[in-house]
Amino acid sequence: MPEPKEIIRVGALELRFLLDGDDTEQRLVMFEFSVPPGAKVPAPHYHEDVDELLYGLAGSMTTTVAGQVRALGVGDSCFIPRGVVHHHANLGTETATVLTVLTPARIGPAYFRELGALLQAGGPPDPVRVQEIMANYGLVVA
Repeated sequence: MPEPKEIIRVGALELRFLLDGDDTEQRLVMFEFSVPPGAKVPAPHYHEDVDELLYGLAGSMTTTVAGQVRALGVGDSCFIPRGVVHHHANLGTETATVLTVLTPARIGPAYFRELGALLQAGGPPDPVRVQEIMANYGLVVA
């Protein structure tokens, strides 16, 4: 695996950024997304103007897209078009890792840094502030 440009932790989640908008003329972001068993993942949401592609690297993650639940294991892929409600969860017993591509690069490291800082502030995060951060990057809680 190539060395990541940046590693960002959001709670128990780890994102290892391989490409960001600066590398791709703002066309895409690519990162490894690792989710331990039972970790909290964002609530069901959709992206206003960003498509998402997932490719399983390790373990198994459950992804719900437009109400359809599917297991994403090693070598499996899932395309999530902009505007479609989705959610991720690790219901297994080992850490799941997926390669994630977001295009264009509107949802990149800055979004995850901002959200991570809010969650690390201590105590439960302010849900209004979480939604504000998400909205700034075109994510809408369903």
